[in-house]
Amino acid sequence: MTRPSPVALACALAFALAFALGAGAATGAAATTYTVTIDGVKYEPEVLKVNRGDTVVWVNRDPFPHTVTARGAFDSRSIDAAKSWKYAAKRAGEYRYVCAFHPNMKGTLTVK
Repeated sequence: MTRPSPVALACALAFALAFALGAGAATGAAATTYTVTIDGVKYEPEVLKVNRGDTVVWVNRDPFPHTVTARGAFDSRSIDAAKSWKYAAKRAGEYRYVCAFHPNMKGTLTVK
């Protein structure tokens, strides 16, 4: 069995590194953190569009707990008053979410 040349190994390593960096290196876009405020028994903004890799933080400004629940995708569980919960957007899609305690509260997170 012959050994690959150092040049071939260097090329293979460079290719593997470029592949591992993937779209982040191609787009040059840094991840962004977005905030959704829970206040007055509503999410603000109610509709949010983000990119994969971004983070969304829900901050509860109401004096009682809420949830951020997208069935089958994510569930914050109870977010107490003056607390927050964050979600790292990894999969593209449209996620409609509600508060499990107050089902009239609705929001939509779209991940591109």
